[in-house]
Amino acid sequence: MQFREITGQHAVKQRLVSSVTENRVSHAQLFLGPEGSGSLALAVAYAQFLSCEDKQPDDSCGVCASCRKYQKLMHPDLHFSYPTFGTPKESAIDFIEQWRTALSENPYLNLDTWRGYLDSGNKQANINILECHQIIKKLSFKPFESVYKVLILWLPEYLDKQGNALLKIIEEPQPNTLFLLVAQNQDQILNTILSRTQLVKIPPLGFDEIQEYLVANHNQTETAAAEIAYLSNGSMAEALSMLQQDSKGYHNLFVQWLRLCFGNKGLEVLSFVDSSSKMGRENQKNFLRYGINFIRECCLISAGAEAMVHLPAQELDTARKMAAVMNIAQSETIIDELEKAHYHIERNANPKILFLDVSLQIIKVLNLKIVPPGNHYIPN
Repeated sequence: MQFREITGQHAVKQRLVSSVTENRVSHAQLFLGPEGSGSLALAVAYAQFLSCEDKQPDDSCGVCASCRKYQKLMHPDLHFSYPTFGTPKESAIDFIEQWRTALSENPYLNLDTWRGYLDSGNKQANINILECHQIIKKLSFKPFESVYKVLILWLPEYLDKQGNALLKIIEEPQPNTLFLLVAQNQDQILNTILSRTQLVKIPPLGFDEIQEYLVANHNQTETAAAEIAYLSNGSMAEALSMLQQDSKGYHNLFVQWLRLCFGNKGLEVLSFVDSSSKMGRENQKNFLRYGINFIRECCLISAGAEAMVHLPAQELDTARKMAAVMNIAQSETIIDELEKAHYHIERNANPKILFLDVSLQIIKVLNLKIVPPGNHYIPN
């Protein structure tokens, strides 16, 4: 994998390239970024650049023997460790073929997608003590072909206390051994491991970066790509997941829902509840997520911060109209209801009952002007 294949993250790429060209490669590094930011892909591209036999000024060559093996994720000096969902007698090496397939098909792999490749249902993910011993064994040998032997540990958050078995190999590795941890949540990593790594912080992707990627690589229209980018909150993994859903036209549907609640159109609200309950769980989650984001944009407009709003022209015009009839206290109350609904949908709540309850709460806010205590409601 080359840096040029990874969307955005130009500053991070430059920092990684500079660390190699200036001979400042730390033996243990933590690539810390939110899900879908490309942190795993960056770690692989960095390892490929380190091992490349004909380094270019800002990327690996992509054609030397080392790069060709890296492209297939089959270089003898490249090792992976990752959470599995099986028994304590299974380690990462038992699933290496599935891992290579999953990462090759989706460089923005997340845990749910990885779970799907292993058909693991709702089993608990973890990195067990057997895997820790395998890591120690792999890193105890000298590099076979390249200057560096590299181990990429994806999601060290799933290391329990047995992760302390890795402390000595992290602190005193063999010469030219590189340990790359790729994490999403710093607070869930063992402090003993965290203190022994150099941090490489990776930000979420920008709205424009995700939109351009979807248009260029997935044949999305500007409008469809903008809506997905808006919903994804900087996560390419989330954006790619949304491409698999049946429909993304959430704006008109959400605005229709607000208008029905604003006018207290009882029968029409019930009709909406019935249709929304049949959307499917993932579409329901995305629909609610769109609503949360849209109402937040209305809040920004109400607060005089329209310059920070990212909405297509038609949706921006609607948001302005909504902001004119809905103050910040009302908006906050609706956001709270939508967030609770999203939480319960994830936990398989009955969608018909849930959407009816949320509709009634929105009617109270928009039609009856009732805002719960604590939301300092100021009449328009």
